[in-house]
Amino acid sequence: MNLASLLLRAARNFGERPAVYDGQRLVHDYRSLARRAAALSGYFVQECGLRPGDRVALILHNHPSYLELLFAIWHSGLVAVPINAKLHPREFAYILQHSGAKVCFVSEDLAEAVATTDAQLSTIPVGGAEYARVAFGKPIDMVQREPDDVAWLFYTSGTTGRPKGAMLSHRNLLAMTLSYFSDVDQISPQDCIVHAAPMSHGSGLYILPHVAHAAAHVVPESRKFDPGEVFELLATHQGASLFAAPTIVKRLVEHPGAPSASLSNLKTIIYGGGPMYVEDLRRALAAFGQKFVQIYGQGESPMTITALSRAHHAATDHPRYLERLSSVGVAHTVVEVKVADPDDRELPVGETGEVLVRGDSVMLGYWSDPEATAATLRGGWLHTGDLGSFDADGFLTLKDRSKDLIISGGSNIYPREIEEVLLRHPDVREASVVGRPHPEWGEEVVAFIVATGPVSEAMLDALCREHIARFKRPKAYLFVEALPKNNYGKILKTELRRWLAERQPRPGR
Repeated sequence: MNLASLLLRAARNFGERPAVYDGQRLVHDYRSLARRAAALSGYFVQECGLRPGDRVALILHNHPSYLELLFAIWHSGLVAVPINAKLHPREFAYILQHSGAKVCFVSEDLAEAVATTDAQLSTIPVGGAEYARVAFGKPIDMVQREPDDVAWLFYTSGTTGRPKGAMLSHRNLLAMTLSYFSDVDQISPQDCIVHAAPMSHGSGLYILPHVAHAAAHVVPESRKFDPGEVFELLATHQGASLFAAPTIVKRLVEHPGAPSASLSNLKTIIYGGGPMYVEDLRRALAAFGQKFVQIYGQGESPMTITALSRAHHAATDHPRYLERLSSVGVAHTVVEVKVADPDDRELPVGETGEVLVRGDSVMLGYWSDPEATAATLRGGWLHTGDLGSFDADGFLTLKDRSKDLIISGGSNIYPREIEEVLLRHPDVREASVVGRPHPEWGEEVVAFIVATGPVSEAMLDALCREHIARFKRPKAYLFVEALPKNNYGKILKTELRRWLAERQPRPGR
């Protein structure tokens, strides 16, 4: 089993179909894309002397060459190490050294930063003369691999420490691909995916199902997410899907060009990677229509734990419609999902515990970290660190990360429940809730607010009194211009807690 066979199949059956666009310009059809991947494979094997299992790193802004490099790596029997181009050079250095990558392809503007890492590897800027040479190597036949051979080292965001490299096998990624078709969306050769989110992570993982069905890949010329550019691409590329973090969806909805944008070519927005609050989702549905699918996954089970389908989003007459919108949907076909207590015993419907997952999409383990592997995969289940509960119909609602749970006066308080309430105020753009130490209650609730208009503590307190229990109400509201986020748009609650630690603490009301 080798994932590169997906490209070879597409080239054989749909060779003349468009494969890669740089904005509006066609770069490759599927036949030429497969030839490029085979030629690059020749360079890896014949010039670099790489052997099956060796690692090749990609530190690239979104780029049309991403696809040929990714499939060339697999074609050669190698392991891809995609790295977010927005990371700090120190983070580049750690991942390159930890993974043992022997070759690194890098965006030209990042070549100097990678050179300062002192990593012992060959570095090739994409777009330069050397890349033009190696991309025309002598093609080789695809190297056969076993299902459990590693294909992708997916490095976590590292918000709580050093990033860990989740070992994703050919079997893992094929299971994710097939689950896309059964649980997320259908794809035809006339469709495309717009890669507005990082191809090093979520959008890049969805390269696989789109190659499997010979759909086109559209890479924005800006190499980043720009709402106006996305709307321009949607106006010309048919059957368009895009993967978007909730922050991206929100920026699309709020863009001045959204009301007049041509959306007839927009097929699907798959959102995930963080909480999508109900009020934000309802605004997005009103703006773009029933074109949304939610997925919940982790790097350790890529894009594949649960899904909230297009049909679920459209079922507005269901008596628990809003509850379902606040959920992350039902388990993917290829996995089992349960909610368990600290002893890994399954909990009944309605009770909150840690979300555990097992199935063919779950990683092999963490690269060079047997202790973390044993802890995370104990008992044969992936321990996600997320807290959630199932309803009687199998819909999973996430409460929070276990580390973000607030315990005040012996009662569990889930920040997301409070954040959902605060976001009902029309002038609250963003809200994030954390706990801070309290001498009597253990912890008290603090809300950070990004406002777009006149909002007072009294207004927010009244809103909370109307919707949640008194003990859950924030004891302090801190108004800030922006919330700290990582490179994937996730709010850094660790940083918010640090902000609180640096302030003079005060007792709650």
